[in-house]
Amino acid sequence: MINRTHRLSLTKQAQALTLSRGSLYYRPKPASEADQRLMNRIDP
Repeated sequence: MINRTHRLSLTKQAQALTLSRGSLYYRPKPASEADQRLMNRIDP
């Protein structure tokens, strides 16, 4: 959806999509190995 090379600024693109600018830069962290093992035990 967001095109970093588009002539419209990221701010304008975010406004058009009704997204916060902060969400454009969010990079999720992978779950730790311990968390992954726990999730695997919970989810059969």
